[in-house]
Amino acid sequence: MNWTVYILQCADGTLYTGITNDLERRLAEHQSGQGAKYTRGRGPLRIVYQEDCRDRALASKREIEIKSMDRKAKLLLVAEKLPGPNQTAK
Repeated sequence: MNWTVYILQCADGTLYTGITNDLERRLAEHQSGQGAKYTRGRGPLRIVYQEDCRDRALASKREIEIKSMDRKAKLLLVAEKLPGPNQTAK
């Protein structure tokens, strides 16, 4: 089972980092107010970063690494994953 580490950008510009094994379902939970307490009332939300991991342990470790970054580092991480003019998003 693959796991995904993701970063959401909230309507107020803040960033939320989480993990899931079903990104579409988890985003729907966040959007409906059933996700993390932090994201409630901060919608609309949009996925600005996602990274696949082979198992939950690796996803959790990566989530902790990302959460320990300051905002500037997180924004650089997001910018590195954005597609260039001749690429498609991953």
